[in-house]
Amino acid sequence: MSRTIRRAVARLIWAGTGYRLRTEPAPTRPTVFIGAPHTSNTDFFLMLAIAFQMDLRIRFLIKDSWFKGPMAGVMRSLGGIPVDRSDPASIVDEILAAVERGEEFHLVVTPEGTRGKGSGYWKSGFYRIALKAGLPVTLGYVDGVTKVAGLGPSIELTGDVAADMDVIRAFYQDKSGVKPANRTEPRLRNETPDAQP
Repeated sequence: MSRTIRRAVARLIWAGTGYRLRTEPAPTRPTVFIGAPHTSNTDFFLMLAIAFQMDLRIRFLIKDSWFKGPMAGVMRSLGGIPVDRSDPASIVDEILAAVERGEEFHLVVTPEGTRGKGSGYWKSGFYRIALKAGLPVTLGYVDGVTKVAGLGPSIELTGDVAADMDVIRAFYQDKSGVKPANRTEPRLRNETPDAQP
């Protein structure tokens, strides 16, 4: 898809959703993008609008059921990577192998993992991938109150899970998502001094 078409699609998405882009400059090297709060199907289109308008090459994790039938080709062309929820660890290895091969892309991960109210914890895959691959984490967001979406800062993880998550929590504390009732507070199940993500 050409840059002109991508920009035109982005404009249509902004117009159709009523959201607007408010963002920090795009990162200059590959990162793991957090997409949060993930509370609605609208998030997917806002993610595309951000990537298309900012001319970013993204890959994103999405459940493997989207890769059956006619949607499979569309999802792959947009950068989708199928996730088998019965074997989530294998996707971490696949992403790390792509990074080691020198593929350059921004990996979008929605750590809430669902559009509905979840378990009360974020999934830790984004953290494990970023830490093992030595990639920064870029804080992508959607805020339904102000009707804006975009990219926040990129942060370097330290390996201190609780301290890193404190930084992430501080950024997302005033971001509501499209459906605030579905928002999950940013926290990992293993935020203890000895825990590994």
